[in-house]
Amino acid sequence: MYAEERQSRIIELVRAVGRVEVTGLAAELDVTPETVRRDLTTLERRGLLRRVHGGAIPIERLGFEPGIDARRTVMTAEKERIAKAALELVPEEGSILLDAGTTTARLADALPADRELTVITNALDIVVNLARRPNLTVLALGGRVRGRTLAAVDVWALDALRDTFIDVAFMATNGISVERGLTTPDPTEAAVKRAMIAASRRAILLADHTKVGNDHLIRFADLGDIDTFVTDEGLHAELAGDLEAAGLRVVLA
Repeated sequence: MYAEERQSRIIELVRAVGRVEVTGLAAELDVTPETVRRDLTTLERRGLLRRVHGGAIPIERLGFEPGIDARRTVMTAEKERIAKAALELVPEEGSILLDAGTTTARLADALPADRELTVITNALDIVVNLARRPNLTVLALGGRVRGRTLAAVDVWALDALRDTFIDVAFMATNGISVERGLTTPDPTEAAVKRAMIAASRRAILLADHTKVGNDHLIRFADLGDIDTFVTDEGLHAELAGDLEAAGLRVVLA
């Protein structure tokens, strides 16, 4: 495969999935990681993508947000491990909040049947999943539903959260970095996420390692707003150290 063909394929992949890893591209294209890194450098100089630690993201990243169906098929094993680790942080009783997201949805799947919990969520898929569970009281936050994420947003959700007091919130994010905190592309989702954290005694972030080092359009939390970050072992030790140095507890699943 010629360099032009490889680079064209890389652009297709990065625009399709939102982020690509050097190791994955090397396997996909049957070349060395060094060749992939040179290709990424070339494409970045041409203004076609942005290099990040271990890979690359689209140059349109600030506005890029894959749909929920696409995200459900990415990093599935990692999300399962994150959800299993997060179970250790679910209280024996009381109230929890599950933010809309494919990793928080995995936690919803794994919630034990022997705990009587009140679950607050703005995610339609989580509501449908948990509504028939006899041990759970499910409270659905209303509002305009974003088709891309199946999240209820806007003023109805914000009004409900204003008078709600939650023990533990399990949050999702599109990006997290020491410099920018937690970010997401959509202003309405950012507002709801901000209100969720404000309504909770503790906030725990569930996100796979590909979210680390990415910044999106709107910040909804600083690192200091989050108690614990549960991610997968794919997180580079240097990046984990940077987050912990900033005061965030990092749990690798």
